[in-house]
Amino acid sequence: MLVSQILKSKDSGVITITPGATLREVVELLSTRRIGAVVISNDGKKVKGIVSERDIVRELGRAGPACLDQKVDSVMTRAIYGCAPGDTTDSVLETMTTRRFRHMPVMEDNVMVGFISIGDVVAARLAELQMEKDALTGMIMGN
Repeated sequence: MLVSQILKSKDSGVITITPGATLREVVELLSTRRIGAVVISNDGKKVKGIVSERDIVRELGRAGPACLDQKVDSVMTRAIYGCAPGDTTDSVLETMTTRRFRHMPVMEDNVMVGFISIGDVVAARLAELQMEKDALTGMIMGN
């Protein structure tokens, strides 16, 4: 299965926040939208970084609750690995597992066209495996 197929099943648009936002604003956004990470971007197209729940918890553990007034730039992950709409779920899962992250921007011509999580990719892969199983069962049963 391709990343483009995953994007078709998701709500359109990527939730972003600007680099000048505070961690408090990020926490409110993550909570309200019930998401695990947010893309940091000035224009919604170019990725400057990503902040995840893990990043916030690490900073809370290091600096305490006062960190919520820090700008998101200070804790965002800047080394971003993206994928393309034509990439396979297997290659995305391999990258996420090897690099140890759970969220990935989907890029086309250096512009962000989507954002996927490991949950999205696993769900797509499971659906793909179910279809393969059904096809094989049908062949065995003569359907």
